[in-house]
Amino acid sequence: MKNIRLYLPVLFVLLAVTMTSCDVIADIFKAGMWTALIIIVLIVALVGWLFSRFRR
Repeated sequence: MKNIRLYLPVLFVLLAVTMTSCDVIADIFKAGMWTALIIIVLIVALVGWLFSRFRR
C-alpha cells in the first residue's frame, strides 16, 4: 500500500505533461454535451474507485 505513494507523483507529472487541460476539455465538449457528461462521470467514478481501493 505504501508503494503507491511512490508512484502517484510520477503519475501526476506524466498526466500534466501529456495532456494540457484546456485541450482535453475543449475536445470533450466539441464531441457533445452528453458525451462530456458521461466522460466526466466515468472519470470521477474511476478516481473514487481508485481512492477507495488504495485506502484499505
